Amino acid sequence: MTEDLDVRLRRLLASDDADALIDLGCDLADAGRQEDAETCFRRAFDLGDSVAAFNLGNSLAAQNRWAEAVDAYEVALRGGEADAWRNLGLVLEDLGDLAGAMRAYRGAAAAGDLEGGLQLAFLLREQGERDQALVVAEEFAAAGDEEAAAVVACWRWCSSLDPSLEADLRAGQHHFPAARADLAHLLRETGRSAEARSVLERGAKLGEQVAWLPLGNLYREDLGDEEAAEEAYRSGIAAGDPYCHQNLGVLLADRGDLEGAVEQFRLGAAAGDQLAAQCLGELERD
Repeated sequence: MTEDLDVRLRRLLASDDADALIDLGCDLADAGRQEDAETCFRRAFDLGDSVAAFNLGNSLAAQNRWAEAVDAYEVALRGGEADAWRNLGLVLEDLGDLAGAMRAYRGAAAAGDLEGGLQLAFLLREQGERDQALVVAEEFAAAGDEEAAAVVACWRWCSSLDPSLEADLRAGQHHFPAARADLAHLLRETGRSAEARSVLERGAKLGEQVAWLPLGNLYREDLGDEEAAEEAYRSGIAAGDPYCHQNLGVLLADRGDLEGAVEQFRLGAAAGDQLAAQCLGELERD
């Protein structure tokens, strides 16, 4: 495959076939050869193809060249490539330009990009604008976006713990991992721990990060299985959930492994978990 890409690259670098250059650039990007992909996209863009500017932005973003990616996306937008709105928003968000990111996500929504519009809802929620975030997500759910409907169900559950949301969470679990975790929460709250366990174990098998912490809690609190709980918390940590450190630390402390608990609380605190920091402080004072 590498040899084929190299042959195509040599043949097309002097080509005037923008479509072929873009196709090759996409194949190179998929192969992790972003610099060569960038070369193809720049060549296609020089030939006047605005789609190439969008792909160039993606290649630059993959190389963490954020400012250059912004410029490429803006060129693509001027050329009529509305797909660039969402990616522009993601890059601007990474750059800390939240106002610019919101503008871009609104552009995506106006262009009919439901996923881009949902990014606006997420950003609003992160900024504390929860009511407005819910309104935006509801708009896209009403437009038929199943992920947005799942997000709405999760946010409503988190604010109300209303058991009547069960059907919405069941439908949403296939589109938004947090909906599966919230469904399990609802099942536990309504006395159905066995089904909650099945739901969370399914999420864990699917690689959903959010499944591990509640699964560990269920093992420990409902089943009294500390070994399974520890394994779940450690799996959550390996999957990138920093909040599992605190729960693992509590388990280790209760077991008498204070050194291990301190280590976990420190790791959680370093990742920004205030509860882990609080536990660390209490343990160190004792």
